[in-house]
Amino acid sequence: MKQAVIFDMDGVLVDNRDIHLEAFDVLFARHGLSAPREKMLMQFGKVNLAIFRDVFGDRFTDGEIAAFGKEKEEIYREIFARKIEPARGLVPFLAGLKKRGARIAVGSSGPLANVQFVLEKCGIAEYFDAIADGDRISRGKPDPEVFLLAARLLNVDPSQCIVFEDAIVGIEAGKRAGMTVIAMDTTFPREMLSGSGYDGIVSDFTEVDASILDKY
Repeated sequence: MKQAVIFDMDGVLVDNRDIHLEAFDVLFARHGLSAPREKMLMQFGKVNLAIFRDVFGDRFTDGEIAAFGKEKEEIYREIFARKIEPARGLVPFLAGLKKRGARIAVGSSGPLANVQFVLEKCGIAEYFDAIADGDRISRGKPDPEVFLLAARLLNVDPSQCIVFEDAIVGIEAGKRAGMTVIAMDTTFPREMLSGSGYDGIVSDFTEVDASILDKY
């Protein structure tokens, strides 16, 4: 029986892919920047520094990117506050895991402000025992640092953790951490996720329950 479940946030706890893309569109319009939507979509799961480096190369300093990232996340929260809701089936799943005594954490590349925003606005903060976020790591996914941090905060061995992830870089990070990874086809279609090494795949949390702790 597994002891803990670690959830990525974007595209997992909430369906927010298009909100992030909209926030980048607003940010870029403000600053006279542009990038193909397809290229931005492929950045999901990465920290802002990696996103801007991949999209714009060395055009901006780390400090400038940090300022852009802060502004973009403020835009994101302002837009999402009007329509945020937990992912389908998430709340019953969390309640079932708690009833079984599982430890629960967030393992997200997003900043702490975004994680707290999602947990509070969705009314699910009470279910989580720990938060590992982008502000607390030095290496973003596909590096396993954020998931290993979550396991340490939960005081659970990585091999006893199940990760829910929607991004290819996140699936790789979970596997590199030595964890069981359940992919979600909420951000990318299944054919894009095939071959990424996940242990199982679902479309939403109505397809799973707490018995998943015994399955892997």
